[in-house]
Amino acid sequence: MVKKFKLANGLRVVFVPQASPTATAMVLVEAGSEYETKKINGLSHFLEHLCFKGTKKRPKPGMISRELDSLGAESNAFTNQEYTGYWAKVEKKNFEKILEIVADLYLNPIFNPEEIDKERGVVIEELNMYEDTPMRKVEEIWHNLVYGDQPAGWDIGGTKKLVSGITREEIIKYRSEHYVAAKTVVVIAGNVNVKKTRALVQKYFGILPKTARLKKGKTKASAKGPKAIVKFKKSEQDHLVLGVPGFDIFDKRRYALYVLASVLGYGMSSRLFHKIREELGAAYYVRANSSEGLDHGEFSVATGTANSKTETVIKAILKEFARLKVELVPPKELQKAKDIITSGMVMGLETSDQLANFYGIQEILVAKTMSPEEMSKRINTVTAEDVRTIARTIFKKEKLNLAIIGPYKGDKKFKKLLSV
Repeated sequence: MVKKFKLANGLRVVFVPQASPTATAMVLVEAGSEYETKKINGLSHFLEHLCFKGTKKRPKPGMISRELDSLGAESNAFTNQEYTGYWAKVEKKNFEKILEIVADLYLNPIFNPEEIDKERGVVIEELNMYEDTPMRKVEEIWHNLVYGDQPAGWDIGGTKKLVSGITREEIIKYRSEHYVAAKTVVVIAGNVNVKKTRALVQKYFGILPKTARLKKGKTKASAKGPKAIVKFKKSEQDHLVLGVPGFDIFDKRRYALYVLASVLGYGMSSRLFHKIREELGAAYYVRANSSEGLDHGEFSVATGTANSKTETVIKAILKEFARLKVELVPPKELQKAKDIITSGMVMGLETSDQLANFYGIQEILVAKTMSPEEMSKRINTVTAEDVRTIARTIFKKEKLNLAIIGPYKGDKKFKKLLSV
């Protein structure tokens, strides 16, 4: 059974027991690109990098990574629109050591000016890599189209110009405002001694200041569409994302949207995979996705296709959207869609780091946690009528947004496709 505690300073602690040979320590903080201003867009991600570059106890670059490697640990960090995470997983006998290391890099970074400038170059090269990866880049362009010039529409990593201009003083100020107890969640997953580990969490994290919890600004709905945007890139394959605004994480309709996404684009037997890849031979990958934030969400379909087949593919996606608004999903297909979600969730939670991520993200976003069993139950209560109602709600012409990377210098013909 999952156990939750709160320290006197307001920091939340989540213990997720698992009979596993490994254990994971994860720290999540309410600090992501949606907490930034335009001037410092990209700072959350930059800060994530810098926390590994030296602490008061481990001041030289490489000390943290060498120590983790010497323990045989896996470790990483990630930045999202609404949170940042740091984690390490190790054989359970070494768990106390990685807990101390993760706590140290989170609590005590020193921000050596020389290392800030070195890592600035690393982050810029990461942005260059994404720029040269159209499958990834088109997702960022699509978000900007949906949300416009507000934090939800900005790239998580910022821009090369902005990253080049972020100062040490801005980094320290941002961290002091957001890396506080009330905005921090520590997640421990695996076969650990809860009493002993709780005392260690208190020892390490009890020093975090009990200060006011800054919230992010409200995300506003974007202008009505349909809208299309094209980024020119000379290539033989177009990458595109076509989708609509969805629901926030508090909206119970999201479970029906998961099922709808599964029907359309989860697995090799999904409608869009079968139509676009198997029937048309037009794409290698095609997938549907539903994601939710604190005050917004989105549903999208992504694929990559030959230039000559892009219009055919867009029409096929729109046709399936329209079909779901009219026809009820047959019982067998509906159950298959649910089974893909629930079975995938179970298989995706086999390790301690996956469990920590599953429970930690719930806690950092909504301060509540739902078990896989409870989530499966909610998925299985979705009816064919629920799916059709959701389709009728979201698949409206004025909500359509299309982003394309390909050899085009205008978007008129694509806007026309969406307007039919």
